[in-house]
Amino acid sequence: MKIDWDRRTCARKGHVTYAPDDPRLRVRLHAQTALGDVWRCLRCGDFVLGEPHGAGAAADAPLVPRGKVLRDLFILRFLAIERAVRGVFIVLVAVAVWKFSNSQDAVRRLFNEYLDVLRPVFKHFHYDLDHSPVVGSVQKAFGYRHSTLLLVAALLLAYALVELIEAVGLWYAKRWAEYLTVVATAAFLPLEVYELTEHISWLKIATLVLNILAVLYIAVAKRLFGLRGGRRAFDEERRSASLLEVEESAGVPV
Repeated sequence: MKIDWDRRTCARKGHVTYAPDDPRLRVRLHAQTALGDVWRCLRCGDFVLGEPHGAGAAADAPLVPRGKVLRDLFILRFLAIERAVRGVFIVLVAVAVWKFSNSQDAVRRLFNEYLDVLRPVFKHFHYDLDHSPVVGSVQKAFGYRHSTLLLVAALLLAYALVELIEAVGLWYAKRWAEYLTVVATAAFLPLEVYELTEHISWLKIATLVLNILAVLYIAVAKRLFGLRGGRRAFDEERRSASLLEVEESAGVPV
């Protein structure tokens, strides 16, 4: 079923009406009923009872996102939430690495104690903890130097900062954030592919697919790097979002 993004947004945020000064445009956006004056919503096109939200020259009318623009904004905000969640998770991992670096010996002893307790339990289910890749990775981390762990924590924090900056920029549909997301995500794709060659998991596969789709979608839909006409074509598409401009293109000169 096709989603009516215009009415969906108006139902959530309310209508946006405007009274242009030019009488030839004004008559197309205004009507009189038994209940009073009604004005046409710039987003969904429905007539709304009451005074307009704004008035003035047609060139000063608010640029209201409509149709495809609203759909793109919804997708960008979904990606923003995903980036924000990932950024917070990486911050927590960085904090854990930093704390681990300051109490490495104590954590090693605690880990070995729990390993001795859990080994018979997992053995009952025919799982050998001594040859587990997760246990092996943890034991390997105990051999890292304090300075190395601090460097890892700092790099993780830097990566988390990039993710959170992307999240804020994408939420507000900033074009610089779209470029940053495409470049940063594409730069990490080879690393994600390499990780799959080391160990395959559904989470890694899903993350890789999501990142590839995000790069392709943002680059193509937002006309980045000169694709599909570049910034000029993107701005023209955005300017066509207002119903006032639709009226003008329909043959009503301003």
